[in-house]
Amino acid sequence: MIYDVIVVGGGAAGMMASSVASERGASVLLLERNEVLGKKLRITGKGRCNLTNDCQPREVLENIPTGGMFLHSAVNAFTPADTMNLFGSLGLSLKTERGNRVFPVSDRAEDVAGALIRYMDRSGVVRKRETVRGIGRAGQLFSVKADNESIVSKAVILTTGGMSYSATGSTGDGYRFAATLGHNITPIRGSLTPLNAEPAICARMRGLTLKNVRLSVWDGGKKPLFEDFGELLFTHFGISGPLVLSASAHMRDFGSKAYFVLIDLKPALNNEKLDRRVLRDFEKYANRNFSNALDDLLSKSMIPVIVERSGIPPDSKVHSISREQRLRLTGLLKSFRIGVDGPRPVDEAIITSGGVDLLEINPKTMESKLTGGLFFAGEIIDADAYTGGFNLQIAWSTAFCAGRGAAEYSRSTTQLL
Repeated sequence: MIYDVIVVGGGAAGMMASSVASERGASVLLLERNEVLGKKLRITGKGRCNLTNDCQPREVLENIPTGGMFLHSAVNAFTPADTMNLFGSLGLSLKTERGNRVFPVSDRAEDVAGALIRYMDRSGVVRKRETVRGIGRAGQLFSVKADNESIVSKAVILTTGGMSYSATGSTGDGYRFAATLGHNITPIRGSLTPLNAEPAICARMRGLTLKNVRLSVWDGGKKPLFEDFGELLFTHFGISGPLVLSASAHMRDFGSKAYFVLIDLKPALNNEKLDRRVLRDFEKYANRNFSNALDDLLSKSMIPVIVERSGIPPDSKVHSISREQRLRLTGLLKSFRIGVDGPRPVDEAIITSGGVDLLEINPKTMESKLTGGLFFAGEIIDADAYTGGFNLQIAWSTAFCAGRGAAEYSRSTTQLL
């Protein structure tokens, strides 16, 4: 049998693209190596799945630092409103939270995957559990070499993801397939990733979670590149947690810039109010050593680090600490600096930055400019966004265009065969 479209990869983009193509009358085969579809999708957002952002296309594009201009057509062709309407039609109830982040009401990423499976079933997509080994051209057709067979199709959509979370099946095979078919792959690195940062300091606070702190990212300029409130975690290698993952997407030039972060440990208090708070504690513990007087202000594992950085001798009696020393302490609490050495390996990242060169892809159809009938969608292309549901919106928008484009291509190819 010759399929109209073969989709390689059963993640978010693959399930979407296959359904869109099948809905438009194409015979579609989806090939996925994992036993379950959407394996990575099912764990995204700590298992809750922030599936889009309830905003206008313009705002989506503003949150895509790599590939925003390229994605203008795709995001306008399938908008966040279209995403929400689609999932609503598939029986998935949605809710909008802080920052216009959209989640399933159930808070279950499994339900998002389930909705996409219903979409495929409704559209008539054929599914097989197969590992694809290679893709080649056979005249006007494609030959897809899988575990047990070679399968022929008129069009192919590559939706194999990137290289992050390789345990879910994202091992970079799609890059190899694309390169074999003539495409350039831009350098691969992690985005939305933990950070290597002053391990000698951070390891001393390993396991400590800071909640409701403000973090800002700097590269030596006069303004922060990023700042937000949230939660972060100290690890043996540096820092992690939701706030850090968001911040990491703004650090894209480690080869030429020296990044650091500033943590405001007490963002609810301005300097004056914090000084009054510290003064009250100092009056309460006037006869203690300085190193034993910060229990009401800080977590136990952080106290030795703050004491050391303050420059105040740890055995100083609190009543002997000068105003200048106290203000130095409050300044440290409002601006705790950590130098960033670089991102963690790509396998630890939420998403992959880099991929199939956008110059070689038609932005309206997601079709290769080099190999007719080859389409791309999702993380495999060189486009990535900040947190907030924007990366999944890239997947939905590019998959919609690729599915529609592949169905149209297969119809035109039928007339030529």
